[in-house]
Amino acid sequence: MILTDTHSHLYSEEFDLDRNEMMQRAINAGVSRFFVPSIDSNYTSKMYELESQYPENVFLMMGLHPTYVKENYLEELAHVEKELASRKFYAVGEIGIDLFWDKTFLKEQQHAFKHQIQLAKKYKLGINIHCRDAFDEVFEVLESEKSDDLFGIFHCFTGDLGQAQRAISLGMKLGIGGVATFKNGKIDQFLNEIDLKHIVLETDSPYLAPVPYRGKRNESSYTLLVAQKLAEIYQLSVEEIARITTENSKQIFGI
Repeated sequence: MILTDTHSHLYSEEFDLDRNEMMQRAINAGVSRFFVPSIDSNYTSKMYELESQYPENVFLMMGLHPTYVKENYLEELAHVEKELASRKFYAVGEIGIDLFWDKTFLKEQQHAFKHQIQLAKKYKLGINIHCRDAFDEVFEVLESEKSDDLFGIFHCFTGDLGQAQRAISLGMKLGIGGVATFKNGKIDQFLNEIDLKHIVLETDSPYLAPVPYRGKRNESSYTLLVAQKLAEIYQLSVEEIARITTENSKQIFGI
């Protein structure tokens, strides 16, 4: 059984004391593919270090996270461009719009999101979308860039059925993680109306740990708990969930 964690911040400081053990727990749980999103230039060297330690398992994305879009965002975008031009990445991400913490840089977030979508198209890569309190704003940008070469993952999808269908119509798969196991998560109530071919698994480690670890540090081994929840929802075996969602991830990342 091969499970794929399509979104894990493995370089996070929260893993500094036990990163190797955490990785081994994940591999023991059947998670052998880890896709790692970028946040900003401060983490690039840590991402490369991680990749060199686990070359068979760790696959990197490059992008500027919306909550890191500040006064210097043009410099950060230049860094993204430079890295994308210099080596292989598997997606542009995580990118998008986040209005939960701060709306000060909305215009800059919109510009950064659109620009990075265009970079993804240039390099024929998928995108990995971060959206928080910003569905309308994210969809507005996606609609403006709608084309056959726009595809990717709507990471940590927390919308309703209509928003899920809209995301899928724009070439996105839905990244499903710990929220599916929350009593108030809501997405578990309609997921069975979405064909499994549109779903990929993720953890967003170290954030959003699934039940029974909610509120604690998340880690990639918990991808298995998400797969078990989806097995319940779709009335399939965990092995079948793993097989289909890993196949779906290959369509996005090309590997």
